[in-house]
Amino acid sequence: MHPFRAAIESRDVEAALALLHEDVVFRSPVVYTPYRGRFAVAPILRAVIEVFEDFEYTHELSDAPSHALLFKARVGDKHLEGCDFLHAGPDGQIAEFTVMIRPLKGIQALATAMQSRLT
Repeated sequence: MHPFRAAIESRDVEAALALLHEDVVFRSPVVYTPYRGRFAVAPILRAVIEVFEDFEYTHELSDAPSHALLFKARVGDKHLEGCDFLHAGPDGQIAEFTVMIRPLKGIQALATAMQSRLT
């Protein structure tokens, strides 16, 4: 099990953040421009762990140094599926973190819920 998965499943955001490289590049499913740096990603992870209900990783694929963590969750009455794509740098920390989510209604519900927590 990838340590990021273990941290998120135990709702330990600080442990998850510690796995991110200081200059991690985070690509959100709802924002065009990537976020850069652990400091920028921290409030997003803290908010999403509150927004996602019934969150569960369902599969884990690995081809080191890259990992894909498939998940399902709910935001209000909208169910969604997604994947966290993680790519580690030479130091082993997560240097790139991309999230993809489907369907569109799920992404829209996520964007609305996140906006209220991050503004």
